[in-house]
Amino acid sequence: MVDIVEPVGIADIRAAARRCEGLAIRTPLVACQAPSLTPGREVHLKLESLQPVGSFKVRPIGNVVRSLEADQVAGGIYTASSGNSALGVAWMAARLGIPSTALVPDGASPAKLAPLRALGCAIETLSFEDWWQTIIARGRPGTRGLYIDAVRDPAALAGDGTIGLEIAEQLADCDAVFAPFGGGGLISGIGCAIRAIRPDIRIVACELDSAAPLTGAFEAARPVEVPFDPGFVSGAGARAVLPEMWPLIRSVVDETITVSLGEVAAAIGTVARGNHVIMEGAGALSVAAALSGRHPYRKVCALVSGGNLDAATLVGILEGRNP
Repeated sequence: MVDIVEPVGIADIRAAARRCEGLAIRTPLVACQAPSLTPGREVHLKLESLQPVGSFKVRPIGNVVRSLEADQVAGGIYTASSGNSALGVAWMAARLGIPSTALVPDGASPAKLAPLRALGCAIETLSFEDWWQTIIARGRPGTRGLYIDAVRDPAALAGDGTIGLEIAEQLADCDAVFAPFGGGGLISGIGCAIRAIRPDIRIVACELDSAAPLTGAFEAARPVEVPFDPGFVSGAGARAVLPEMWPLIRSVVDETITVSLGEVAAAIGTVARGNHVIMEGAGALSVAAALSGRHPYRKVCALVSGGNLDAATLVGILEGRNP
């Protein structure tokens, strides 16, 4: 049996917003400048890529750590992450003057490992199987410090929910919020906030067609293992939806849209040229889905969850080469 993750209430989300003051910034929401956008439709970009570590992760991790007592984190903190969660943990640890460790899978993006080292974070590389088992178990024996779960911890979900609070204020007549799907914490937290404030807004999970566990779960009405080949889109998708997350995700997510690697690359190029904003692969999933036209929504808020894209991949995309 697993401990089912419960929804977080709006009071907890508002408390998280107060707790994260001075850590996370209130990110802007700007109109996507895309020539291919169908007339009469709007896509607005929620730029979490502008957070201090280049992704939304300062919100959930910041709220988790600030919810703990000083003696609980005195020995250090660590997480299992392909990049952005580790960056959030390392950044918080540096602010507190405590050790941090990142357990990363083989093939983790160099663009995300370099800033980890700059923050003084210890890095341990695991096979994908060992890394995934660490996530499932919420820790790895022998690793120094307290494990930080940025997906299933209620405080992390509340931190993610602060994005939903801002969206509801910034785009009052939004039809749908598109968000990338990784472990499910981000979209679940946002969904909890939106359901409490604006239940008419649709919540759409965006996945890569070659790494789409939530689409598979919706089709089977339960978590199932799916093919996992994320290409350059690190930090999104998985082999299966975490069973303890499934009831919550099913209650707050209305539908999924899958996109191809080519569509993700095209979205990165479009936003780089039109908005002068860099999106990483996972952060571009929602934009690619919103620009695909495979949905009925007139006004979409697309969450740009992160901007930690390595320079070589970005240059290749802008020069028209397949990443």
